[in-house]
Amino acid sequence: MPRRTDDEPLRTRVPADVERPDRIVFGLTLRQVVVLTVTALSLYAVWTALATVVNPLYFIAGTIPVAGAAFFLAVGRRDGICLDTWLLAAIRHRRTPHRLVPVDEPIHPAPPWITTTGGRGDKLPLPAPLRLPAKGITADGLIDLGPDGTTALVSASTVAFGLRSPGEQNILVAGFARWLNSLDAPTQILVRAQRVNLTHVADRIEHRAPALPHPALEEAARSHARFLDDLATGRELLHRQVTIAVRGRGGPGHTAHQAREAVRALAGCEVTATVLDAYDTQTTLAACLDPAAPNPAWAGAGIRELRRDLRDGDDA
Repeated sequence: MPRRTDDEPLRTRVPADVERPDRIVFGLTLRQVVVLTVTALSLYAVWTALATVVNPLYFIAGTIPVAGAAFFLAVGRRDGICLDTWLLAAIRHRRTPHRLVPVDEPIHPAPPWITTTGGRGDKLPLPAPLRLPAKGITADGLIDLGPDGTTALVSASTVAFGLRSPGEQNILVAGFARWLNSLDAPTQILVRAQRVNLTHVADRIEHRAPALPHPALEEAARSHARFLDDLATGRELLHRQVTIAVRGRGGPGHTAHQAREAVRALAGCEVTATVLDAYDTQTTLAACLDPAAPNPAWAGAGIRELRRDLRDGDDA
């Protein structure tokens, strides 16, 4: 059998149903067996109690809808979720208050002389306190989760994987695998795609172009600004933002150490990562809670990159 060389791409077959529950009997999972067994035992107990007073045919006719509903509940799925779990979530959502407000004190009912027409008994339902898992953000940028410890956010760059040779791809995959194998705490990787508006960057370049020391540099800057305007008007540009949430249970120091270790390990697969400070952490959380809102951090990042590019041009 020929040996694999480093220039051959790594290929690993990953099953599509890796999270599929185990089948224990007759192709049924443990949850399905429990639902059907409980239903069968309940129907048998009812039959034992009513066997002397109910005709068997009538009892069978009455149990067919119950058995069918139990079978449908056990094997049915909705949106990839088990039907019983989906129904419980729907009931919980229906009974949960839909108006939540961020308050620390209990919410008192309105005075009796205030009447509305938006709820039962001519009363609007009271809002409920908004309880978030995060208690706050520390001065070091860590998210305080209360009894669940702390979490650090790490901003990571992307890698042009498809433009690399098979050998380089193997090195990147091996470096990423080493980082994954070194994790000893829950870690989440969030990839968000955001629309990019290059108009403000083009305007900034156009405004700073006359201050460049050479006419050729000024013309190059104006040409680049026109190129950015053409991109903004002709294409829908997207910016991928990768955020890694590293959780630690050994105290804030341990969480910060894990975040720094993640930055060091990701550098081995050419991923530029940075631990977010308190301001960037707050901005990232606000953007995740309201994705449609404009992101001020992107504008600031664009200005910083523009200044760095202009400085590099001056040095050249």
